[in-house]
Amino acid sequence: MKRFLPLAALLLVAVGASAQTSNMFKLKSIDMPARTNIKTEQVLNGFGCTGANLSPELTWSGAPAGTKSFALIMQDIDAQTGVGGLTHWMVYNIPAATSKLEKGAGNPDGKLMPAGTVQATNSLGAAAYAGPCPPAGDKPHRYVFTLYALGAEKLEIAAGASQAFIGFNFNGNAIAKTSFTASYGR
Repeated sequence: MKRFLPLAALLLVAVGASAQTSNMFKLKSIDMPARTNIKTEQVLNGFGCTGANLSPELTWSGAPAGTKSFALIMQDIDAQTGVGGLTHWMVYNIPAATSKLEKGAGNPDGKLMPAGTVQATNSLGAAAYAGPCPPAGDKPHRYVFTLYALGAEKLEIAAGASQAFIGFNFNGNAIAKTSFTASYGR
């Protein structure tokens, strides 16, 4: 029994250090602060919505040691799709030295993305940001932005890979993640 006590103490210290590191990892947006309503500037222009479809500026800090790249996903967790929500934006191979995505970086041309960054195909079929546009009259939907600190410098994902496969790679290579939620209804 005495042998297990030092091991248990070591595990508790390791788990505590990991959780503390994760708590220091923060994602935020000046365009879309957490727990606020999303502005028209970020709303989709289509399907009855008349927004500018401009991806928000995102900044982060406190990435844990060992971070070799980042990945980002934006999901509408209230969308009634039958498959767990709607993916509005998926980005990966963001270089580890990056701590910001500029407003508008999610445009299909990707010109504002850091070199080597990949935008995967979203649920609307485009490799770009797709702003919120829930059904008219529905309750406001929640949009979760999750940033993953990855232990891999580059994810080798074939073009056309499913969102589930890409998300599996995000989670499988994550050493930490952070998120915030904003809402939009019409």
